[in-house]
Amino acid sequence: MILTDTHTHIYSESFKDDQDEMMQRAMSAGVKRFFVPAIDSGYTQSMYNIENQYPDNVFLMMGLHPTHVKENYKEELRHVEEELEKRFDHDSDKKFYAVGEIGVDLYWDQTFLKQQQEAFRHQIQLAKKYQLPIVIHCRDAFEEVFEVLELEKGEDLYGIFHCFTGSIEDAKRAIGYNMKLGIGGVVTFKNGKIDTFLNELSLKHIVLETDAPYLAPTPYRGKRNESSYLVNVVDKLSEIYNKSPEEIAQVTTQNSKEIFGI
Repeated sequence: MILTDTHTHIYSESFKDDQDEMMQRAMSAGVKRFFVPAIDSGYTQSMYNIENQYPDNVFLMMGLHPTHVKENYKEELRHVEEELEKRFDHDSDKKFYAVGEIGVDLYWDQTFLKQQQEAFRHQIQLAKKYQLPIVIHCRDAFEEVFEVLELEKGEDLYGIFHCFTGSIEDAKRAIGYNMKLGIGGVVTFKNGKIDTFLNELSLKHIVLETDAPYLAPTPYRGKRNESSYLVNVVDKLSEIYNKSPEEIAQVTTQNSKEIFGI
């Protein structure tokens, strides 16, 4: 059984003391591919380091996280552009597999909403330029995210709605913009809600993720999350869809391959 974690911050400082052990636990659990989102320029070197350590298993994204859209966001966007250019325009032997994680987050602060939407749209356009998927971060901001997607919709817009926590209507709308739904630990929460309607959606729209070190699934809720816990998400989806864990793994991994082009 091969599992794909489509969203995991394995370079996080939360893993500084046991990164290798954490990676081995995940691989022993069947997780063979780790898709790693960017946050801002301060994390770029850490991402490259983990890619160099696990070149056959780690696949990087490049982007500016919405909660890091601050006064210097244009400078940060230039960094994103430069890193993409290095790998795609200069015949690098390494590439990025998505532009992400990008989007809008109004949970912590609404001060930079306009700038978040501007950065989101700009990065969608970069993804189109390099023919890459996008990976969306959306927190308390479905309408604000959909507003931008509506402006950019088309066959060249596709990707993953990371850590999907919306309603069935939000899910259908996201799918309508060529997005897969990233399902992680929230699906195991008693108050997570998405478990009540996921079986109304075809498994072809679903990819697996942990968002480690955040949002650990039950029974680890409240503790540090790690990619090995993806098996708990698989078990819950197996229950929801009434399919074997092997089938959940096979379909969701195939979905991830289609999105990331590997």
